[in-house]
Amino acid sequence: MITGELKSQVDKIWDTFWSGGISNPLTVIEQFTYLLFIRRLDERQLLEEKKANTVGIPLTNTLFTPEQKELRWSSFKNKDPESMFELFTTVTEDRTLTVFDHMKQVGNKGGIFADFMKNANFIIATPKLLDQVVQLIDGIDMKDRDTKGDLYEYMLSKIASAGTNGQFRTPRHIIRMMVDIVQPKKDDIICDPSAGSAGFLVTASEYYRDNHKDWFLDKDFRDHFNTKMFNGIEIDDTMVRIGAMNLQLHGIDRPNLVKGNALGESMADIREQYTLILANPPFKGALDYDEVESSVLKTVKSKKTELLFLALMLRMLKKGGRCAVIVPDGVLFGSSKAHKQIRQEIIENHKLDAVVSMPSGVFKPYAGVSTAILFFTKTGTGGTDKVWFYDMQADGYSLDDKRTQIKDNDIPEILSRYHSMENELERARTEKSFLVPFDEIKDNDWDLSINRYKEIVYEEIEYDAPATIISDIETLGKQRNEALTALKEMLK
Repeated sequence: MITGELKSQVDKIWDTFWSGGISNPLTVIEQFTYLLFIRRLDERQLLEEKKANTVGIPLTNTLFTPEQKELRWSSFKNKDPESMFELFTTVTEDRTLTVFDHMKQVGNKGGIFADFMKNANFIIATPKLLDQVVQLIDGIDMKDRDTKGDLYEYMLSKIASAGTNGQFRTPRHIIRMMVDIVQPKKDDIICDPSAGSAGFLVTASEYYRDNHKDWFLDKDFRDHFNTKMFNGIEIDDTMVRIGAMNLQLHGIDRPNLVKGNALGESMADIREQYTLILANPPFKGALDYDEVESSVLKTVKSKKTELLFLALMLRMLKKGGRCAVIVPDGVLFGSSKAHKQIRQEIIENHKLDAVVSMPSGVFKPYAGVSTAILFFTKTGTGGTDKVWFYDMQADGYSLDDKRTQIKDNDIPEILSRYHSMENELERARTEKSFLVPFDEIKDNDWDLSINRYKEIVYEEIEYDAPATIISDIETLGKQRNEALTALKEMLK
């Protein structure tokens, strides 16, 4: 859990960037990430040097040569601002690389983050700003994995609070709810085809650490966890770097991250590879048909990304694989041929497990759209019997732009009821949750809107006759006049 001191340190770094002229939240996080990575490279080399000295063997896994000593964090942090800035920006006769160039060229030894440095740009413009930020980052104790992860998560949360580029960040308590519902398994191969800052993958990794610490004693599980379990696709250069750093700081050095368009032809070979998909794909975009891989269009002929991603996920999942995905409400009840086509595909040919409708304020302050979460299993042979619906009305935060914490929260009940489905069989349609049989959904043209099936009970209210109401008003008027007359007599 992030402490007040850590928040204060991050806030100071954020404010320093803004005061120094870097005000785009995404750019702030990107530059912060580069410096964080440069510090981590030196820390890793220091650890290797300590191991070598302790055992008395030569240092083999080097990130810096002896000639590159000046490029190390532990060296340049002690220099004056101008000298430090020169190390970042200027090549000299006796030094062929800058600190930033070295970071971009470190390669596989630097972890997954280093794989995506090709188009990275250093834009801190003044020695003063660089020195201020370096000293602030240096003052953070980052020995503990949880602290490093919390630090970065808090920095990412500031994207949303700034109201900019918030589409890249799904509220973490919503992600946690989705992960707790699907309960990742020991042998799962997890993917997010629109990875963004890798929040779904990070939260899934934390689920294992929180609930299955004993599994990490198993070498086969550790190997699977560190190399095969976590997979992501992301089209944006900046976000793939941010996602890579987020995963590294949470103890996953070699996740399988791919930069590219998940819907495009370059990803056509990704078929039936994953057992669990967790995602919040973009749902404001539209693609031309020639931009979309052909097998996706065979499942749903549409230009809408929210429908295309559902078809893509069916292609990517292995038989028996599960999916938890956030969709805009329009996916649930849209009347176009494509909307009905993808709903029918999931319900009739696979197994739709649940639909959790969320209130429209969940994604504020940067989006007010109403959304829902679909939980389904790929079978290829059907299997939908009854679909569980839940009408979430509160998520523990106010539904306005401030999103302040409040007492009302349906998430604990959602988790409890989902994992006790036998108790839902007799639930009335007037409750927040209930089951709807396959045939009823089919008869309603595959409509998944909860309002289609929810029953609303109207209470009959009896009012007095109009003549009685008028008489009461006249009586009140008479009493008022009498009170005024009495008051006037008292004032004489």
